[in-house]
Amino acid sequence: MAQQLDSLGCLGQGCPPLVLLLLFLPLVTVLLVAVLVEVSKVPKVPSSKDLEHLKQEEIYQELTQLKARVNSLCRPCPWQWTFFQGNCYFFSNSQRNQHDAITACQEVGAQLVIIKTAEEQNFLQVQISWRNCFTWIGLSNLKHEGTCHWVDGSPLLLSFMKYWNKGKPNSSREEDCAEFRGEGWNDSKCDYSKFWICKKTAASCSSS
Repeated sequence: MAQQLDSLGCLGQGCPPLVLLLLFLPLVTVLLVAVLVEVSKVPKVPSSKDLEHLKQEEIYQELTQLKARVNSLCRPCPWQWTFFQGNCYFFSNSQRNQHDAITACQEVGAQLVIIKTAEEQNFLQVQISWRNCFTWIGLSNLKHEGTCHWVDGSPLLLSFMKYWNKGKPNSSREEDCAEFRGEGWNDSKCDYSKFWICKKTAASCSSS
């Protein structure tokens, strides 16, 4: 036995016993594994890039939820249109002649405004007064000289004649189209560029 230990270079007092060395190595291995397991359990600190990505995801989810809530709300009129008594009105920000104003309204599923009640006339007159601009309405005598008709072909009722400004209409100088001007209506040349009002029926909101 002494010869075997001597052959391994472990004979003498300065050399640790081989048995202790063999027992010590597995213990060290177990301790290292335990340390690695514990380290793996420590939560990873997110980087700034990870935090930014999480924030973007949160914002996207909030926007998605907000859009769903907005879509669930009923809007009787499109954006930039004004609601009044079951109808939607668009007041233009640019100017066209009356023919092009009629076309512009048709392109959005509406008509150049046809006024049917005294309440509607008063509402529009107030809107035009604070805007302080000359504005086409859907009224002219182009089809029948001396007789005014709306763009849908219906005649102007006698009860609405009071809305003309004093001395109007006079149909002078081929002034065949009607506009809001001042405190009432005025007849003007149809090829002049003016603002205009579109009108269409408001959407119905179901309770479901």
